[in-house]
Amino acid sequence: MQNNYRSKKFKAWLNTLQQESWQLELLISGFAIFGLFQVIEPLEIKLEIAQNANQVILIFVYILGLISCSILAVTLLMHIILRGLWIGALGLRYVSGDIDFKKLNYAPRFERHLRRRIGSFDKYISKLEDGCSVLFALSFLLIFYMLSAFLTFGSLAFLTYFFLQQEGEKNNVIFTIGIVLTVFILIGMLMVFVDFMTQGFLKKKKWLAFVYWPFYWVFSYATLTFLYRPLVYNFLDNRFGRIVSFALIPVYFGVSYLATYDNIRSNFLSTESNSSSIIAKVSNYDTVMEDKGKFIKRASIPSKVISTSYLPIFIVYRESIENRIFEFNPGLEPEEDLRGLSSSIKFSEEDVFNGKKDSLRMEYMRTLKDIHIIKIDTTTYSDLDFVFTQNKNNQEGFETVLPLDSIQSGKHTLKIYRKHKKEENSDGTLNSREVAIIPFWYYPS
Repeated sequence: MQNNYRSKKFKAWLNTLQQESWQLELLISGFAIFGLFQVIEPLEIKLEIAQNANQVILIFVYILGLISCSILAVTLLMHIILRGLWIGALGLRYVSGDIDFKKLNYAPRFERHLRRRIGSFDKYISKLEDGCSVLFALSFLLIFYMLSAFLTFGSLAFLTYFFLQQEGEKNNVIFTIGIVLTVFILIGMLMVFVDFMTQGFLKKKKWLAFVYWPFYWVFSYATLTFLYRPLVYNFLDNRFGRIVSFALIPVYFGVSYLATYDNIRSNFLSTESNSSSIIAKVSNYDTVMEDKGKFIKRASIPSKVISTSYLPIFIVYRESIENRIFEFNPGLEPEEDLRGLSSSIKFSEEDVFNGKKDSLRMEYMRTLKDIHIIKIDTTTYSDLDFVFTQNKNNQEGFETVLPLDSIQSGKHTLKIYRKHKKEENSDGTLNSREVAIIPFWYYPS
């Protein structure tokens, strides 16, 4: 049975719910905050994994999730604090009633000022109630704002990646379509932003409304604003709602900016600097990262002090490594790139059992060996064999082992480079980019 929103019974029911909504607000806020703090850490781990694997789409998804969770947690905490203040004010009103300025026996100047600025205690309680209700609704509205922003920028990034890359393939039709759509989105983004900040100025002028309408219609579906548009306009037709919603925007920007501050302790040294012969980043050592539950960034060795006669090296797998292998060995590049999201359900038998794929894997690993240069101090190690594996944190990568029989005890520096075919030195040799520089101490047991 459907409710008739025009009926008096339905309106009376809504009015009753409005009076009792504070209980539901507190209940939902409490459970939501508990759940948000449980999910933030797993999301951070997923984001770190996606960043290590250079999975751009997943990176954006997890960043959106983390930002949304952070905004919701902060806003709901503010709501609970205000609700607590509101409940305290109700309890105080039950004990002492309204403010009796005469009993305070202040001078007439102060009494007039306080009466004008404070007014009745009931007015204060009413403002707290309005603030709590608006803040609770705004908590979820801000999440929709974030989703719309990410969808807009995601659409722009998709167009740039998919359509505009056709320029190099001389596909002028697709390239032109991409340019037109990109310009449309950029103009639409600007107009929607101006309309949002001016609280609907573009909808108020007839000729502006005529121009703005197609952009408004497309963006309302592309950014899913049709799902929460009633909430937006309910805020805009209320002065207090407008003030709170716009006041929170600079607050979040201010908090985000303050979060970038850090205490710099040295003019020359920082643990955030790239690893070198004099700086040892903890992200290059397995034992440290495993204890912290963190992930290797590029490459790692077991620990800062090596006591065995061999040195295991782990290089984190990235799609860019495979792209580099294809540059040096074009015969390995498949006609259909299988990387990316795909279902595990297969409708055809892969060519796995006839030995062809095994031979390609061997060629793949040989090319991987050829494009890497590994040194300890000034000694270059060649003819190393790599295996594809996982470390204890389930990170995928390539592992090899260096013999340490010929080096002396003391401090040494491991250097890993990767060749780039498109970059040549003046003498015609290929240039190499630094993958990792890891200092360690060798003291055989």
